[in-house]
Amino acid sequence: MPKYSYVALDARGQESVGTIEASNTNDAVGQLRQSGYFPTSVHEEGKEPAAAKAKKGGVSVAKTSKAPAVKAAKSGKTANKSVKPKILMIFTRQLATLIDAGLPLLRGLQVLEKQERDPVLKATIAKLNDAVQGGSTFSEGLAQHPKIFNKLYINMVKAGEVGGVLELVLIRLAEFQEKAQKVKNKVVAAMFYPVIVLFIAVGIMGFLLVFIVPKFEQIFKDMLNGKPLPALTAWVIAASRLVKDNFIVLALVIAAIVIAYRLFASTAGGKIIIDKVLLRLPLFGDLTRKSSISRFSRTLGTLVTSGVPILQALNITRETAGNHVVGEAIGKVHDSVKEGESIVQPLEASGIFPPMVISMIDVGEETGQLPEMLLKVAEVYDDEVDNAVAGLTSLLEPIMIVFLAVVVGTIVIALFLPLITIIQQMQGG
Repeated sequence: MPKYSYVALDARGQESVGTIEASNTNDAVGQLRQSGYFPTSVHEEGKEPAAAKAKKGGVSVAKTSKAPAVKAAKSGKTANKSVKPKILMIFTRQLATLIDAGLPLLRGLQVLEKQERDPVLKATIAKLNDAVQGGSTFSEGLAQHPKIFNKLYINMVKAGEVGGVLELVLIRLAEFQEKAQKVKNKVVAAMFYPVIVLFIAVGIMGFLLVFIVPKFEQIFKDMLNGKPLPALTAWVIAASRLVKDNFIVLALVIAAIVIAYRLFASTAGGKIIIDKVLLRLPLFGDLTRKSSISRFSRTLGTLVTSGVPILQALNITRETAGNHVVGEAIGKVHDSVKEGESIVQPLEASGIFPPMVISMIDVGEETGQLPEMLLKVAEVYDDEVDNAVAGLTSLLEPIMIVFLAVVVGTIVIALFLPLITIIQQMQGG
């Protein structure tokens, strides 16, 4: 049986050179792939490698060098797009499961590429596959797609590669994404209810002012014979005229306010001011604070547990804090730790973190179990977010019902007050 010389990559992207006995080139390639290798060049001993280039597409160096270019051309339209957090979360969980089951990284990426339905993520997985086959590490491949994989994701994977526990880190990362998404969904759900009720109230009020009130105004003119209208009715009619006659102007004013807010929120100073206001809002401020503490604790705890150095972990946590006020506090913690001081003092000085959190972190730092204590804080504050959302929802329901009743009721009462006078006139007549 002839012998074939090969150059192949293992699951970690390391190049391997050797010989194998096989009946033909295809058989040699099949044996290598079954062994977990990904051949880049296979040729029979005593023959030129170029003779093998015409065989087995994708195996020779010539074919392999073209494959990434083709895939890159096909996925060029998706290079600047991002992926929804839920889709990325599912990808991470699936990859962690495949690697934990014993599949090599490259084989896992190939399996996920075939079954992925999202076109952006599918093209990205193909590029990751090419990068690892080309000799890059998985974290280096991820770093080429910063709009999809943030620094937290990349650095955790890098720490897993260095420590040889990539499958464990991917499982932690998947759990982190799932819990973070769960907290985010609860906060969004709490905000969703009042926003919907507010839009309904505005819609009903606009409909009444534009279509109903003008008809009643004409009725009042015909039947009251110039008698003065009640003050509330006159105010509602004036508001109706303002909305009806200046609808375009009002729409432009609202659009200008929205654009100005977005421009203001895009500036560094504006973001800080808005985040400060969010932390101090009645009802919603407490929920924002608790979700920020939960995010900080889980992110830092997960990074440190995965082997990321504490200073680098603090930098990543600051960038992914989601609130610039909390981010500034984490930045001060970074500076304190860099100078060899405790993590507790700057947290306490920020005024954002409650005494219970500071005490737990202090105990964790003294006992050398800071990562475990941070994750415990995150679990506690996940429950706090649950309770805050439940309490906020139960409190908002009657408030929004009363608000809707006042808005609609005011207009209805204003329209019925003149009708009482009209009915009395008709009875007198």
